[in-house]
Amino acid sequence: MQAFDDWKADRLAALTAPDGWLNLTDRVEIAPGNRYAVGRGAENGLQISAGPEHLGILTLAPGGQASLTTAEGQELPFGPVPGAPPRLSVGNLILEIHTAEGQPALRVRRIDHPRRLRDPGLRYFPPAPHWVIPARWQPLSVPQQARIDMVGGRSETVSLTHQAVFDHDGQRVTLLPTHWKAGAPMFVIRDLTAGGETYPAARFLIGEDVTEDSITLDFNKAHTPPCGFTEFAVCPLPPRENVLPFRIEAGELRPD
Repeated sequence: MQAFDDWKADRLAALTAPDGWLNLTDRVEIAPGNRYAVGRGAENGLQISAGPEHLGILTLAPGGQASLTTAEGQELPFGPVPGAPPRLSVGNLILEIHTAEGQPALRVRRIDHPRRLRDPGLRYFPPAPHWVIPARWQPLSVPQQARIDMVGGRSETVSLTHQAVFDHDGQRVTLLPTHWKAGAPMFVIRDLTAGGETYPAARFLIGEDVTEDSITLDFNKAHTPPCGFTEFAVCPLPPRENVLPFRIEAGELRPD
């Protein structure tokens, strides 16, 4: 299990990275099988708020493959990135084809965005060793398909295969991991600190030290989702089982 100070350093590095969450400028829905003139100028069919007046022509094939033809006539394909949407770097921009529930969108990051270059001011509850929970890791008898609501009113379908079970103040707590990140189960949770000390919608928690029948839930590493930093992210909300009727005074506080 990663030490808390090392985890905080990695968290800051990921947030402020060129593909972190502080430099998004746009997310514009697009349709497969179409070509779009892209750029900052108002004459573009797909107007974005960063980069040159005319960046190029974006083509999204019916199968989802995307490319950008620059003003100089160079065709640049969007390439696969492990754990991330197809991506293309051009000038000071990173372009991504981000798909949520079957709907693709062009997502734009400005590498030299001033916000990325500032300290994001991450703050945390004091370390709480009692919130490092050894939980039981139980497979569901039958995998389930579940609809998960998203910030902004969209929803998505996820596959549920396991649950984490532990006891807190005499109560049985069952958490469902609705997503997976780098091969590890991710829990979207909300507790009674939400809206006060912590981000109102939810926090994310990545399970650690997963074995066949056990998992560690270190709530000191519960953190704000991307939607806490940008309006251009699409974030899941917690399922009913993960809305907790008690306070978890551990982990990341609400962003400044």
